[in-house]
This record gives sequence, structure tokens and C-alpha cells, in this order.
Amino acid sequence: MRRLLTFLAAGVPLAAAMCLPAGASADNRGTASAPFTCSTVSVQAPAGTEVESVTVTRQEGGTVNGTGILGGSVSGVPAYCEVTVTLTHPGDGDHAKVRTWLPAQGWNGRFQALGGAAYAAGDNGVGLGTAVKNGYAAATTDAGVGDVLDAGWALNSEGQVDTALLKNFADRSQHEMALVGKQVVGEVYGKAASYSYWNGCSTGGRQGYMEAQRHPDDFDGILADAPAVNWDEFEVATLWPQVVMNEAKTRPSACEFNAFDQAALKACDKLDGVGDGLVSDPERCTFDPRRLIGTKVVCAGEEETITAADAAVVRRIWDGPRTTSGERLWYGLPVGADFTSLAGDVPFPVPAAWVASWVKKQPSLDTSKLTYDQFTQLFRQSQAEYDKVIGTDDPDLSAFRKSGGKLLTYHGQADQLIPTQGTVDYRERVERKLGGSHRVDDFYRLFLAPGTAHCALKDKVDDLAALTKWVEQGQAPDTLTASLTDASGRTLTRDLCRYPLVSHYKGLGDPADAGSFRCVPPHRH
Repeated sequence: MRRLLTFLAAGVPLAAAMCLPAGASADNRGTASAPFTCSTVSVQAPAGTEVESVTVTRQEGGTVNGTGILGGSVSGVPAYCEVTVTLTHPGDGDHAKVRTWLPAQGWNGRFQALGGAAYAAGDNGVGLGTAVKNGYAAATTDAGVGDVLDAGWALNSEGQVDTALLKNFADRSQHEMALVGKQVVGEVYGKAASYSYWNGCSTGGRQGYMEAQRHPDDFDGILADAPAVNWDEFEVATLWPQVVMNEAKTRPSACEFNAFDQAALKACDKLDGVGDGLVSDPERCTFDPRRLIGTKVVCAGEEETITAADAAVVRRIWDGPRTTSGERLWYGLPVGADFTSLAGDVPFPVPAAWVASWVKKQPSLDTSKLTYDQFTQLFRQSQAEYDKVIGTDDPDLSAFRKSGGKLLTYHGQADQLIPTQGTVDYRERVERKLGGSHRVDDFYRLFLAPGTAHCALKDKVDDLAALTKWVEQGQAPDTLTASLTDASGRTLTRDLCRYPLVSHYKGLGDPADAGSFRCVPPHRH
């Protein structure tokens, strides 16, 4: 559970919210003299909803403690106005709360919406507090569902999928939050925000992409990192390691899995021109796990020998889901990503809940016992039933481009929870739809982070500052400077390259220094 909480806490709201540009300021002329009203707020219900209640409370700030499993805290939060609006959709019986926090002083003129993590649709308070601390008016929604690992809302009393709550979680509530949050800003400050931003990672990243796809006018800029797009596919796909181990009747230990990771790193580290403890272009890494057969490793003080069965399991996990006839279904665990979350003793709870509750409609289903045939059937069923609802993979971003919006994403190339290639696949489909990489780069840029786990950059890259500069000054980022951690735990600085470029050593200089590398086209060095 501790490992699970570490992974989930790495996502937003706790991650993206922690890397807000503290010194940035919007064009907020007149903000200082605008009336600040934290007493009564009038909210017009978005189409298809009713307002059940509106509460307004002035908070003194200080330390904000996060709720739920993720917990966390942020200190030094200034006084703010907290407005909570509860919405319902007549006939659906739902109750979705929209929380908006507005700094009493020092508002930077911007509105920021915060996304969720796993099955939580929104922020637990830490992201809101951090945003307020940095001068933003910020909002989030719980979509009427629960905490990060709460799948109890999946089925109704008749054992059928609660389509209203799924619709809230997938799309509806975040759009309504944008509408309500902006209204609240106007009511409290007496003027509209100069700019509106989305900020999310993982589930929050998926929500950002959904906004660009279905509600292109909601935000001027969308920061959507390690996005859980292709939801209906990747959620099932990340159970693949369990299926492979079940069918092979072989479960390598964490120590043995680590031996494969270290061997792949050793084989592919220098593909970027230098041994720097990072694999900058994992797609070029062709390390064959069978090379380790017969290798002896010491695990918990005991010597173990890597077997052919161990190597076969690793090879299938890296290769990714396929049908029994060899047809590729989705992408596998990236080479270099930690095995223990998806190939641990028990299935990772997020995909396990998706398959058991939403796809199979049997919450008690043991997803560690799936066969290859059952897996393929569940994969196809998830696609058929949920792609249009929560797939979040529509490549037609033409309306978002026309609206003038900007979309910025980083994705770790060692993401152990969401296969990085799914995001790359989406970006390439957008290019095919909208006229190639140069036209897409005008409004949508993707940066891949070598050696980086799921939502792991936290305060190690100021991607929101880069996005605001792009939106407000028209300066598109060619690179994102980040602090990365190599396999030995050493901190390096590296300029993340704009996709499809990759980082390559210049031949001189400290490999720990970003200035020693340049971005070059892939497969050409």
C-alpha cells in the first residue's frame, strides 16, 4: 500500500500543483481596485443542471491538509474565499461539488482548474492551496464520485453501470466546473479572469485532453501530463503483466525484475552518446532479456538464477498485449520502467477495478487469474462499451486549435502505470488528422522525459510557467528544463526535447549538465 500511495501521490493534484510559477503574473489591470466579495455568490446553473446549494466561507489560510488517501499538506496559504457549489442533473440523483478558492489579496488575474488522480475526479485540497499561494483563483470538482481508489460508485443498486456518474467522471463535471468556477471568479472579484488554465496529471491529464477534444473554449492553456488517454484500452492493457505471469505460471521476484532493468540500462545507456544513467530513446533499446538466462543474482541474501521462463515473462511484458494469434492490442511496459506496480504479487488496483466493476460488472473478480483468451475478450469489450464515453482519444483537435488554445504535455519514458507510447500514438494520430507535426506544434507540444516515472517531475520542471509564457506571450517552448534522477539516484539537469526530437550528447561537457546535450531527430545519430 505504501508503494501504491507513493505512485498515486506523484500524480496531480499533488504533482502538477506543486510546480506552479510563483513569480508569474497575468495582465490583471484593475484587479487591485476591483471589489472583493466573500459573502454571497449567485451562480447560474449550467445547462442540464440544477444548483442544489451554494456556500461561501472566508478562510484564514495557513496550513492546508489534504483529504483522503493521498493526504499531504501545504503551508503558508494566504487568506482566501471558499465557494462550494453543489450541482445535480435532474433525474440522475447525483451531487457533484465544485469548489473554488480565491485569494483575498494578490490575485494574479488567472483562473486555474485542477484535475484528479486515479478514480478521484478532482483535488484533495493541497493543489487548491498551492494554487492560491501562487496567486491563482482555483477550482476543482469531485464529480459526485469518491477518493482515488473508490470504485464503489461503478454499479447502481441493480448491478448495472451507473452511467450518470461515469459520464460525470469522464467529461461532464469538469466542463461544468469550468463554467461555474469562472462565474464565481467574476462574482467575487467583480471581473473575469484574464486567462484560464487546466492543470492535471494522470487522470487529470486525461481530463485536460477531454477538455481540448470536447470543450475547446473552456481554457486558454491546458497542462496535461502523463495523460490517462486511451482509457478504455490502457486500463485493461496494464493488467497484461498479471495475465502473462498467470499463464506462464512464473512470477519473477522484484529483485529478478530489477536485474532485467539494470541489464537493459547497461545495454542502452550510451545510445544517446554517453553513459549518463538514462536511456534517452527507449524505442531504440533492443535489449533481449534472454541474454540474462543463467545469470545469478543475489536477492534478500540468497542466490537465484535467471531462467528462460523469467526471460520469457519479461519479454512479453515489454512487448505488450497481443492476441493468441499475435495481433498487437496495446503497448507494453516501457523498457526501464519499474515492474513492481503492474507485475507485483497482486494486480494494481486501478486497472483491476476497471476490469472487474465496469467491464465485467463483477467487483469481486480476481483479475490475477485471467487467461490470454479472457484478456482479449475483456479488452475488446472495454473498447466497444467505453471508447465513446471515456476513451479520450479523438484526434480531431481542430476546434481547440481554432479557439487559440495551447496544449502542453510531458510524459515520463519510464512510466510504470501508463504506457508512454499510448501518448505518442495519440500525438501521431493528431498529426495525421491535422496536417503534420509543424502544424500541430503551433498549438500542441509533447515532451518525453528520460528515466522518469509516472507524474514524477513534481517540482522538478516548471511546465506551467512554460505554458503561461506560450499562451500570454506567444513564446512556444522548444525544450523544458527538468531535474532528472538517473539509475544511481544522482540528480541531472536535462532539457526535455520537443517530440519527436531526442536528447544526444554533444561530445564534450559534464553529462549531468543540460548544456552538454542537444535535441536531434531520432534514429539519425
